[in-house]
Amino acid sequence: MATAASASPGALGAAKTPARAGPGAPAFARPTITTTTSPRRGASAPGTGRLRASLHLGGAGAGAGAAITSSSAAAAANGSGLHVAPGIAPLALPKMAGARGTHKNVLLFHCEEMRELAQQVVARNDDIELRSISWRTFADGFPNLFISNAHSIRGRHVAFLASFSSPSVIFEQLSIIYALPKLFISSFTLILPFFPTGTSERMEDEGDVATAFTLARILSNIPISRGGPSSLVIFDIHALQERFYFGDSVLPCFESGIPLLKSRLQELPDSHNITIAFPDDGAWKRFYKQLQHFPMVVCNKVREGEQRIVRIKEGDPRGRHVVIVDDLVQSGGTLIECQKVLAAHGAAKVSAYVTHGIFPNNSWEKFQPDNGEGPEHGLSHFWLTDSCPFTVKAVKDRRPFEILSLAGPIASALQI
Repeated sequence: MATAASASPGALGAAKTPARAGPGAPAFARPTITTTTSPRRGASAPGTGRLRASLHLGGAGAGAGAAITSSSAAAAANGSGLHVAPGIAPLALPKMAGARGTHKNVLLFHCEEMRELAQQVVARNDDIELRSISWRTFADGFPNLFISNAHSIRGRHVAFLASFSSPSVIFEQLSIIYALPKLFISSFTLILPFFPTGTSERMEDEGDVATAFTLARILSNIPISRGGPSSLVIFDIHALQERFYFGDSVLPCFESGIPLLKSRLQELPDSHNITIAFPDDGAWKRFYKQLQHFPMVVCNKVREGEQRIVRIKEGDPRGRHVVIVDDLVQSGGTLIECQKVLAAHGAAKVSAYVTHGIFPNNSWEKFQPDNGEGPEHGLSHFWLTDSCPFTVKAVKDRRPFEILSLAGPIASALQI
C-alpha cells in the first residue's frame, strides 16, 4: 500500500497493483486493501474526506489480483464505509458505550447530604434519572435502609453520589455502596467528590496510622457488577500518592475542579490581569500544569520560633489580581497569611480558590470581603465547589464566597 509520504495529492485512493503470479506462486494470493477517499459533505478539495477500505481477494478461480468490491448501494446500506461483495452480509458493527453520538442512561442514587447536587446533575443531562433511598434507623441507632424499586434497576447503569463528611455517616453509605452492584446492574459508579481522610495525616513516627489507606482498601472491595469492576470518581485528591492506595478491583477516575475556575476567571472584567499564586510547593506541583498559561507566584512556609510565616519564593504580584489556588482549606490560616504577603508586595487584588472547603468549627468566618478597599482588607472572591455540602449551606450568599458547581463535571463523568 502506498504510504502517505510517497503518495501525491489526490493519489491516496489509488490501489497498489498486485504483482503478477509467477511460477510456484501459491493458489491464493495475499489479500490487499485499497484505500479510497470519500469527500465529506460540502468539501471542495480532493483528498479531504473520509477514508474507506476495499478488501481485494485474489484466488485461483478468479486469477491473481482479481478484486471483489461492493457496489455503492451496498456500501451506503452498510453505513460503515466498508465495501463488501454483493450477496455477502456486512459484519455487525457494535456501538461502543461512551462513543461519540451514543448516550448512557444512568440511574443516580444519592445520600441525603448530596440531594441538591444530585438534582443539579440530573438537570444537566436528560440521560440521568434520579432515584431514591429510604434512610432510616433502628431503635439502637444502626441504619435501616431500603432501596426503592430494586427490581427496576436490573440491567441498568447505576451511580451513587456520596459524601463522607464525618465518620458517622460512612457506614450507612458503604452499606448502600456494597448493595447496589449486587442487584444485577450493568455497571456501578461511585462519585465521591471529596476523599476526606488523610488531609491532616503525617506519617512521621512508628505507629502513625494512614486512615486514607484504610478507606481506599474498603472502597477497593466494592462488589463487582455484571459489567465488571466499579468505577470511582474523585475530585482533586489531597495527597497525590493516595491514588496508588486503591486496589485492582476498582477503577479510580481522578478529576479536577480547576476547569471550573478557569472558566470563571475568563468571565472577570480583569481576566487579562490574573496571576495564580500557590501557597506552597505542594499546591504548585499539583496544579501548575493546568494553569501554566498564567503568570505564577509560588510561596512557601518557613518556621520562625513557634510561628510559620508565609513568604514569596518566586514571582511578582505587583499590580496583578492574584488568585491563590489550593486543593482544600481547613482552618484557613495559611491562605490568610498568603493574602497578607501578596498584599504587602503590591497585589492589586487577592482572591482564592479551593476545590474542597472543609472549614471545621466555622473557620470560614475568618474570611472577609475587601469591599473594594484593597487586598489588605480581605478577598475579592473566594471560590469553592459544592463537594462539601454543609459548607455550601453555611457560606451561601455570603461574600466573598461563590460556589462553582461540580454538577456539570459529574454529569460528564457518568457518560464515560
